[in-house]
Amino acid sequence: MTPTPAPADAPPLRGTVLSIEDDPVSVQLIGALLEAHPGVQLLHAANGADGVHLARHAHPDFVLLDMHLPDMTGLDVVRQLSEAIAARGLRISILTGDRTMSMDIIKAMSLGAYEYWVKPLDAVVFESGLRRALTGKRADPAHTLGSQRGVNVMADR
Repeated sequence: MTPTPAPADAPPLRGTVLSIEDDPVSVQLIGALLEAHPGVQLLHAANGADGVHLARHAHPDFVLLDMHLPDMTGLDVVRQLSEAIAARGLRISILTGDRTMSMDIIKAMSLGAYEYWVKPLDAVVFESGLRRALTGKRADPAHTLGSQRGVNVMADR
């Protein structure tokens, strides 16, 4: 996949992104999309426990979090990182293959998750979300709970 170029007048992005993702195809896609940003370092954890450890010790600027990990849910990760979300404004975007809003996503968002993105990742959504997260912009309402009024919510699995 060819990374989506940034707008011509956009300053280069800098920062550290932590991907907590167990799907190798998603990991590869995230890496390919970040190639357009040489100032952005990518860290990766394939499970929740390693992701929480990296988030606490490497202090990433932005976390991409899969909701369905082999050892815990994305909601569990958000709960464990809630102090970092509150204390240092850690931004976490939830990645989900679920086409409907689950209670876990709602809970994670209420605990401070920044945005949620539906898989497969769209290059435009990724680029604009990455830029918002690393430049301190407000979350896009299209990727927050505010966009979900009237949408069916599925029960916890």
